[in-house]
Amino acid sequence: MKIKFKHIIVLITLASLASIVYGFTLDKKKTESAHKFIGLGTVSLFLVAMPLFLYKESKHKDMKDYMLTKDNIMKMREKEGKNTGNQ
Repeated sequence: MKIKFKHIIVLITLASLASIVYGFTLDKKKTESAHKFIGLGTVSLFLVAMPLFLYKESKHKDMKDYMLTKDNIMKMREKEGKNTGNQ
C-alpha cells in the first residue's frame, strides 16, 4: 500500500483541525491544556500542512511564468487586447 503525498497533507490538516476543535471543547478548568491543543493545531496547520501543500502544488511549475517581467507584461497586454476586441 503506497501512501500518496496528498493523503499525508489531508491527514495533517484533519489532525490539526481536530486538535483545534478539541481545544475549544475542553472545560474551563483545563484552560492550560486547551490552549496547548489550540496552539499545536494552529502551528501544525500553518507551519507544516500549508508549506507541504504549496510545495506539492508548485513542484513542476516554472516560476518564471509567475514573475512580473517585461515579456510577461507584454503577453498580458496582448491577451487583454484580444479579449476586449471580441466583446
